[in-house]
Amino acid sequence: MRENKTEVAVGAIVLAAAAGFLWFILSATGGSRGTGDLTLHANFRSAEGVTVGTDIRLAGVSIGTVSALSLNSETYRAEAAFTIDDGIGIPDDSAAMVASEGLLGGTYVEIVPGGSFEMFADGALIEDTQGAVGLIQLLMKFVDREDS
Repeated sequence: MRENKTEVAVGAIVLAAAAGFLWFILSATGGSRGTGDLTLHANFRSAEGVTVGTDIRLAGVSIGTVSALSLNSETYRAEAAFTIDDGIGIPDDSAAMVASEGLLGGTYVEIVPGGSFEMFADGALIEDTQGAVGLIQLLMKFVDREDS
């Protein structure tokens, strides 16, 4: 009888620890977000380094993630969908640009806020975008400039 009580107590502790880990994972990855999140869309010439789950940042602070990424076969542009945290308004003249944390750092999407008092509605398209600039492309521009 004593062994059964001990086994039940240990089982309860293990289940509580598993529930705590599950809660931590969901809160850290945004899995517990509500349905009030804002969804925005943008088209990039190049979305190099951007994947589903890439951070969306405003003033260096993470405000959401890339929720979908696909290629438009008619325009040959990368179409991205962003999920922005609930309660964050983005002015409707803002820009989205693919940025890098450094030469060896990761890639993220930076929202550059505009000056408008009107905010994007759910499902709106960010028209002002700037795609990723590859390091080789940047070096080639510098080399071409030196030859001239």
